[in-house]
Amino acid sequence: MFRVPGNPQIYFNENDCWAYVIGNRARIGVTDFVQQNLSDILYFTPPEIGAEIDQFGEVGEIESSKSVFELISPVTGKVISVNKTLEQKPELINENPYESGWVAEIELTDFESDKELLIGFDKYFEIIKKKVEDLNG
Repeated sequence: MFRVPGNPQIYFNENDCWAYVIGNRARIGVTDFVQQNLSDILYFTPPEIGAEIDQFGEVGEIESSKSVFELISPVTGKVISVNKTLEQKPELINENPYESGWVAEIELTDFESDKELLIGFDKYFEIIKKKVEDLNG
């Protein structure tokens, strides 16, 4: 089964990426659903620090033995840090996608508008249940 953290400060987009919002900043990453489907993650390409990111813009890539996944940002803002540990240990995304596997930290510039297109954990859990049912036929 796939984990979805029950934290009201974590928002999801339909591209299976999350944002943990605290004040005017958000840590972002991929969901447990993504990391399990990618299987063994081999490489992570981070965004550039200082890059301006639009909601639903690309914010990095994850490469696995199965495919390459483009991270689609749940929020609009400026990249203020990246998880440098992932350069040497990209498997942290597999091990703990919501904590040690975070990919970037964004200084939010339009969160009130962004929030209109984001999904809370309870609704996202239902979406994931449906995706799993569809995968299992």
